[in-house]
Amino acid sequence: MATSVTTPSNETDSGLIAPAWHTAVVLVVLFGFSALSVWRGSQTSGDNVGTHARVVSYAVIMVWEWLTVAFIGWGVRRRGIRIADLIAGSWPKWTAILRDLGIAVLFLIVSNVVLGIMRFALKATPTHAMRNIIPQTPAEIGLWMVLALTAGFCEEVIFRGYLQKQLGLMTRSAATGLVLQGIVFGVSHGYQGAKFMLTIAVYGCLFGWLAYRRRSLRPGMIAHFLQDGVTGLVLRHFLK
Repeated sequence: MATSVTTPSNETDSGLIAPAWHTAVVLVVLFGFSALSVWRGSQTSGDNVGTHARVVSYAVIMVWEWLTVAFIGWGVRRRGIRIADLIAGSWPKWTAILRDLGIAVLFLIVSNVVLGIMRFALKATPTHAMRNIIPQTPAEIGLWMVLALTAGFCEEVIFRGYLQKQLGLMTRSAATGLVLQGIVFGVSHGYQGAKFMLTIAVYGCLFGWLAYRRRSLRPGMIAHFLQDGVTGLVLRHFLK
């Protein structure tokens, strides 16, 4: 798999970017949190979730994602790799930022057409859990944008920066690693229901392809932030 991560000379023969047990822990945490989100969604199936519950949900998600990234950082450092190495790429000039922004916007346009067709074919409708997490007040909107920034950075590091590379090395196939991280990405959004999980898995594969082609997470991070941030604002008006 093409990657900018360099393998230090003192790395073990496994060639992985972190110990295998470390990846197992990450997967257990991801699936466990997804299962918890499904359970929480079943406990709040109505549409009467208030500001306090939403703010707490945002805070819990952000803390969980940053802790997961911190754990990943600790794991890859055991092999002499930094989080910055997983992100890769650089912005030496402002034109490089504009380039990645343009790539991100183009990616969002194309990918959302694909996902829109999938959702239409599957007749996917938002679950109560999805409706309940949408921000309503100005304060919630502000915190939602912070949550979108967190997701844009952390989820790209977790899934495309770490899992895609690690699973690709484990299976000795870049394509397999890309698909597997996409599946994990979809399963990790259990609260959105089976149909949306399927579309999210495809979306994860598209993000994986972008990271692979660009050899950097930067365009994907921008796209991820814009997707989550704008979606929350749009759904606020349509999912009353």
